[in-house]
Amino acid sequence: MNNPLDDLSVNPFEIASQAAEVIRQKTSVESHEIALTLGSGWAKAADLIGETVATIPATEIPGFSKPALAGHIGNIRSIKLPNGKHALVLGARTHFYEGHGVRRVVHGVRTAAAAGAKTMILTNGAGGIKDTWKPGTPVLISDHINLTSASPLEGATFIDLTDLYSAKLREIAKTVDATLDEGVYCQFRGPQYETPAEVQMAKIIGGHIVGMSTALEAIAARQSGLEILGLSLITNLAAGIQKTPLSHQEVIEAGVAAEARISKLLAEIVSKL
Repeated sequence: MNNPLDDLSVNPFEIASQAAEVIRQKTSVESHEIALTLGSGWAKAADLIGETVATIPATEIPGFSKPALAGHIGNIRSIKLPNGKHALVLGARTHFYEGHGVRRVVHGVRTAAAAGAKTMILTNGAGGIKDTWKPGTPVLISDHINLTSASPLEGATFIDLTDLYSAKLREIAKTVDATLDEGVYCQFRGPQYETPAEVQMAKIIGGHIVGMSTALEAIAARQSGLEILGLSLITNLAAGIQKTPLSHQEVIEAGVAAEARISKLLAEIVSKL
């Protein structure tokens, strides 16, 4: 089935509005105040933050694609939080390296905004440049460097990114775990892992974390007026920092090993929002 976002004459925000309406119909929830995109290692948090109201296969919602990556779940979940608010958990992330275009990459974020979200939590599994970060370490994203040569903004759309990742939300996260470190996330295009030289470049220009997601979604979230909290799970040290070859299996294993701890951390952060 063709994805409506592939037609560049179509307004992507209209597709997001259609998707949000389908979510309202299927969940009987009028507004989801918080949205979460759960990357590698973070998925179990959805089981801890509240009571699941509905689980919808992503392919039943306009504009969403089936995830191409192991470790990602192709469902959208509506969860009632203990405080009575509702969270929308997006388990169908489209990565830029899949070649479907930026519109599909950021569709979940735009749908969340159309569904009523005011806060967007973006998580990922990533490589760490600081050698003090061992696999399994969660890190708050304080800023990003977009190395994809792409943007979700179309035409003469100028959006300020000065405070893209909310300092207020990072401080709330630190009330849950005062040891949380912060870092600048660098999104590469992928799907190949970064070379040691590319990692050193990222380090020189101010990066601490390297990965293949999040930055484009964060830009779209800001465009939609969302307040953003970003979290990376360091699944491995980046190339050149880590002296052994990198593998996707290593990323998955690190995510599984850290899953219970970081999911509890994220659930406790959500409870304070």
